[in-house]
Amino acid sequence: MRTLDQWFAEYAVSHQNPKNKAIHYICVPAIYFSIVGLLMSIPSTIISNTLQLNAPIIENWAFLVLLFVLVFYIRLSVAMAAKIAIFSILCLVVNYYISQFVPLWIFSIGVFALAWIGQFYGHNIEGKKPSFLKDLQFLLIGPAWVVENLFSKK
Repeated sequence: MRTLDQWFAEYAVSHQNPKNKAIHYICVPAIYFSIVGLLMSIPSTIISNTLQLNAPIIENWAFLVLLFVLVFYIRLSVAMAAKIAIFSILCLVVNYYISQFVPLWIFSIGVFALAWIGQFYGHNIEGKKPSFLKDLQFLLIGPAWVVENLFSKK
């Protein structure tokens, strides 16, 4: 298994252009956020009836999927997993509140579509294909790369 630094080095190859990087800093978190919203939109009666916590922020499919996603990050770096967990919690909470005002699935599809348009535009500027076309695991490396680049002191 590759280390986080090895993943980042390979991901960085197709993310050199400053405009593409800036687009990724916006669009990658937006895609992650929208996927959380889409997963939260799936009826989760079975989860809430089973757990009976009366806590809709964690009694949904997004929370369950994010637990498995965090296992991927923990295997790479506990520190990165903690950062992604914080971002994931923020996504869950904000999506929950958005769902109180608009149909979350519609909102999430809109964000998802716009963010992917931005991503492909950024890669058009870069002149290189998105990394995930080579390996789907890069779909999970992207959010970690953004966190690393925006919040590290390298």
